[in-house]
Amino acid sequence: MDRGKHFVLVHGAGHGAWCWYKLVPLLKLLGHRVTALDLGSSGVNPKRLDELASVYDYVQPLMELVASLPQDEKVVLVGHSYGGLPISLAMESFPEKILVAVFVSAYMPNYISPPITQAQELSFGLGLECLPTAVTFGPDYLSVAFYQHCQPEDLELAKSLVRPHGLFLEDFAKESLLSKEKFGSVDRVYVVLEKDEVMKEDFQRWVIDDSPPKEVKFIAGADHMVMMSRPKELCLCFQEIVQQYN
Repeated sequence: MDRGKHFVLVHGAGHGAWCWYKLVPLLKLLGHRVTALDLGSSGVNPKRLDELASVYDYVQPLMELVASLPQDEKVVLVGHSYGGLPISLAMESFPEKILVAVFVSAYMPNYISPPITQAQELSFGLGLECLPTAVTFGPDYLSVAFYQHCQPEDLELAKSLVRPHGLFLEDFAKESLLSKEKFGSVDRVYVVLEKDEVMKEDFQRWVIDDSPPKEVKFIAGADHMVMMSRPKELCLCFQEIVQQYN
């Protein structure tokens, strides 16, 4: 077996490390090391949303983890959905510690325009001047948009564990958060989920055109929570990606 890699899994808005529970053992069976973490005010992280003064409070757990890695260790950094923005900040801060960054139906900013550009394109159904500061996902929306192809127990788990989420759009509106020399030096792969009702396929393709990655992968029939509805397919996709880095 090829030498295993270290996967760092970063959840999307409102979720936590718990959402990767099906994928983690599959990756470990293939010999990989896996770290799924909770960002600020997410999962079991003790901070409340009102205690996060900026996006850097939100991403602090990720930054501390990557900073703690040995100098000779490179990780496979995975961001799902909104998690594409936190991993982009980590790419900018620690490009030398990232083997490849994988964006799973995620925001994937470029280093030319502020990251808020992609959030504005999605626009949450509101005018650009009315973008929200936080979101809360109710049980009906979770059912019809996030978890429509998942098992009923996964939806019930989400209903009990999803927390309100800060968007930090003012922080992501700042210029020069990302650079060609740092963020732009890390290989990026985008995974398109073709039945995603949150980040619809047309939007995912717009993100890819806006910030072209090294490679694009597709998972047919996958909803937004692919790590729960199609964990084996996602695991295989990740394995195919990292085989290029042996």
